[in-house]
Amino acid sequence: MSEVLVLVDHVDGAVRKPTYELLAIAKRLGTPSAVFIGGAAQAAGAAEAVAKFGAEKVYVVDDTEIKGYLVAPKAEVLQQIAAAASPAAILITSSAEGKEIAGRLAVKLESGLITDAVDVQAGPVTTQSVFAGNFTVQAKVTQGTPIITVKPNAAAPEETAGAGAVENFAATISDAAKKAQIVASQPRESSGRPELTEAAIVVSGGRGTGGNFDPIDNLADSLGAAVGASRAAVDSGWKPHTFQIGQTGKTVSPQLYIAAGISGAIQHRAGMQTSKTIVAINKDEEAPIFELVDFGVVGDLHSVLPAATEQITARKG
Repeated sequence: MSEVLVLVDHVDGAVRKPTYELLAIAKRLGTPSAVFIGGAAQAAGAAEAVAKFGAEKVYVVDDTEIKGYLVAPKAEVLQQIAAAASPAAILITSSAEGKEIAGRLAVKLESGLITDAVDVQAGPVTTQSVFAGNFTVQAKVTQGTPIITVKPNAAAPEETAGAGAVENFAATISDAAKKAQIVASQPRESSGRPELTEAAIVVSGGRGTGGNFDPIDNLADSLGAAVGASRAAVDSGWKPHTFQIGQTGKTVSPQLYIAAGISGAIQHRAGMQTSKTIVAINKDEEAPIFELVDFGVVGDLHSVLPAATEQITARKG
């Protein structure tokens, strides 16, 4: 079977969950091969991690020459590996960086590109939610090597051992790819909660919180969930923009999405409509959010959420 390349998403060698999800998808399409671009000292640990989730081969690219630059060098690395491996497809996490890498790579390989897939099956045939979540479409690349960016939580990681054969790959990076350089960076302060776009459970609050996000935060912590917010809550200054879910914020696709005090305006729905299970709590029984939920509670979130948190905490104990 042909190789399917998976770009490893990692932080200082620590492989992130979406990579394992991509490896599970890669198994449906061919033979999974991971591409690790990072420090030489981190490569062994990363290769071992992806091998546990089915990577038969791991291309290791030392990033000494390209560290500190933006995405262009990574696109060139993938282009050169693709030229050598002739893969059946290339899978990349659907993050801001991932989509830019994919776009540049598609131009270099003269290949079709599909972004924000929520499912990928043999073919490869992808499923996407488009036009602010109003339509679900299936698509297939008809030219070149299919390049697909996949949203987190689109597949469940499958812990099945692969050979994990390491192949060191020396890429040649052009001067043109080094035109944009990172001159300073600052680590984001950790909240102790999962990354919003990768979380399996998301609890979001809106205008109905009245600015009091304590019930949202407490429920999220009891579930090990990430916290999100509607545009109304962000515009009111109750949460930073990094928490915003919607057309002008982040797009999430968790296993469980809980919307508390959110009316369900179309721009918010565009950011969470592909969630597997949706629960809404709102005092207004006519709120648009109830049109797309799996479970709805008509009530005051300040009463409902603390009661739910209490029950969850008691059952965990």
